[in-house]
Amino acid sequence: MQSLEQQIASDINAQAQQVSAAIKLLDEGATVPFIARYRKEATGGLDDGQLRLLEQRLVYLREMQQRRLSILKSIREQDQLSPELERAINAASSKTELEDLYLPYKPKRRTKGQIAIEAGLEPLAELLLSQPEQAPETLAEAYINQEAGFADSKAVLDGAKFILMERFAIQAPLLAQLRAFLQEQALVSTTVIDGQQQTGQKFQDYFDYQEALSKIPSHRTLAILRGRNEGILNLSLDVEQADDALSHPAEQMIRDYFDLHPKGLPCDKWLNTVVQWTWRVKLKLQLETELLNQLREKAEDEAISVFSRNLNDLLMAAPAGAKPTLGLDPGLRTGVKVAVVDATGKLVAFDTIYPHAPRNQWQQSLNTLASLVQQHQVKLLSIGNGTASRETDQLAADLISKLPEQGLQKVMVSEAGASVYSASGLAAQEFPELDVSIRGAVSIARRLQDPLAELVKIEAKAIGVGQYQHDVSQSKLSQQLDSVVEDCVNAVGVDVNMASAPLLSFVAGLNNTIAQNIVAHRDQHGAFQSRAAIKKVARLGPKAFEQAAGFLRIPQAKNALDGSAVHPEAYPVVEAIAKHSQCDVSQLIANNERLSKLDPKQFTNEKFGLPTVNDIISELKKPGRDPRPEFATAKFKEGVNTLADLKPAMQLEGVVTNVTNFGAFVDVGVHQDGLVHISCLANHFVKDPHQVVKAGDIVKVKVMEVDVARKRIGLSMRLDDDITSVSTSKDSPKKAKAQHSHRPVKQQAKPLNNAFAEAFAKAKR
Repeated sequence: MQSLEQQIASDINAQAQQVSAAIKLLDEGATVPFIARYRKEATGGLDDGQLRLLEQRLVYLREMQQRRLSILKSIREQDQLSPELERAINAASSKTELEDLYLPYKPKRRTKGQIAIEAGLEPLAELLLSQPEQAPETLAEAYINQEAGFADSKAVLDGAKFILMERFAIQAPLLAQLRAFLQEQALVSTTVIDGQQQTGQKFQDYFDYQEALSKIPSHRTLAILRGRNEGILNLSLDVEQADDALSHPAEQMIRDYFDLHPKGLPCDKWLNTVVQWTWRVKLKLQLETELLNQLREKAEDEAISVFSRNLNDLLMAAPAGAKPTLGLDPGLRTGVKVAVVDATGKLVAFDTIYPHAPRNQWQQSLNTLASLVQQHQVKLLSIGNGTASRETDQLAADLISKLPEQGLQKVMVSEAGASVYSASGLAAQEFPELDVSIRGAVSIARRLQDPLAELVKIEAKAIGVGQYQHDVSQSKLSQQLDSVVEDCVNAVGVDVNMASAPLLSFVAGLNNTIAQNIVAHRDQHGAFQSRAAIKKVARLGPKAFEQAAGFLRIPQAKNALDGSAVHPEAYPVVEAIAKHSQCDVSQLIANNERLSKLDPKQFTNEKFGLPTVNDIISELKKPGRDPRPEFATAKFKEGVNTLADLKPAMQLEGVVTNVTNFGAFVDVGVHQDGLVHISCLANHFVKDPHQVVKAGDIVKVKVMEVDVARKRIGLSMRLDDDITSVSTSKDSPKKAKAQHSHRPVKQQAKPLNNAFAEAFAKAKR
């Protein structure tokens, strides 16, 4: 049997000693970001992705080991643990395999088979199985037991049947064969429940649908399961049978396993009934439920993975920087909410203007904005992309024209989750006297300055970059998204004198309580002057400081290293480099010429190896470097403000707002995101849209299809695409069939209007 370390090493493509070192660090309380950044020597350079997978597999395998020990103990207490069975249990590589082996020994409720055994029918069952040349009815006569409820030969034979059925259904090798066969050959089939055709229109693709279990993608799985849960669809799992087949393939496998083929003997018919009932009554529903659960889990994992990648891209989007910003939360009747924040994100002014219908106070609104811009030296205009966003964008354009000397820049930002933040306890605590709608404008302004710092205040699930996020395990989703946020926060680093408590809570080693204590200490005693001063925070012990210190930055500290990613424990290495270079530490910072001449091997010791020294030198070259890209914005086409303004073949610039398994959604400035179907992302075959685009990317697209009535926009990133085969179709999507499986040979050939329709239907769900 492979050791736990060997199993995980195989899973994450690493060496067992690397895994062993990482497990030791995790068990000692180290965090993934800390291990990935500051313990490279110990783990051989495992990155955060490998460490996250290692952490997940470690939990699974330890749970499995606990279950293995429990099973061994149970069977040993029954005095039925043979050496062969013990070896098989110890060699089991999955929880499913473990449970299969335990089935014959698992305490059971009183079944029909057990009742028959208690009535003394087990010898008859053995006889019918071993001596099929005898007539069943004749043999059964000797076992009639009226007191036990077996009053005639038919009842006796039924009892014997249940004994064998239950025995057949707990054979681990047979279950493994049947499971593997179904995984490869089974078809997922759905039909609409009578009377639900109208109610379930959004599931019409699946009213008469069939697809191979092994090929169905995650988004279709989750759509089907939602349809079943809402009472619209019937769902089943089975295999295709030849028209001339005498029995189900699974029954044939059971027959083969026990060598129960017809031999022209009196018991043939009875034994065939046992085989049929074993499959149809005992195993079919059991395996169908198990495989559909596995399919659901796989689809959930994929959906969570999609959400995680999109969230990572959104959080790691380029910050506009520490500049005074005016946030505009657009609205019509209720007005446009205005909030001005200074370079640190502090709210300094707010107002409400009514430039749009019904009040149409355009000039008055411009004057109000101009006054705020000049008074607070605003440099950025952040416009939420909700209702009236393009009209408000035009207002911002007029403002820029009116104040050319201010050097204003306007940017449309996603306001997803802003309303969640506005109504949160955190926002109420920060702005107790402020109207909820104004809080939203503050969030819109801040998320342009620094998307990461602002978005961590919102529950990740509310940010809106997921796919079927409400259909997956919410605990698993939250855990995975928290890991993504943690990795992003620590990759960027945090200014301990500026960060909010929610942002600090995601720093390695910290939690909500310590984060709040840091803010409280800062408010009471003023800004931290050094990293060492952070140790004075209540409940921040040595272990928490070790984990967090390298990610907490003090840009203006007396010791320049406190503003870098160099961990305090490694300051002696920098001092040794400075002594060798005959200069002060401050003279090393950003001195690329001097740093490039160093031989890192000269500064290694028993504690700090070459990977750490290389990281230190790289950090000294660009101290506190932000790993996020340079800030850039999309330029929406003038005069294209609504769906009605879009025309086929029009080329536009837009921002990717969401990436799914079937394509990417792009905001082109018309209040409705358009879809770039997976087949239109590139001129080559694309298996995974994330390989081509990510949330926040600025892309050029061509309008392929516009359906104003259903608010659908079909786009293509293949700008040379011919749109002659594309129509503004208003027909319902065609029924999904097994061939709609996104196979490479068919993906590009699918008519674009059908592809868009099918994908939009998935997106709607």
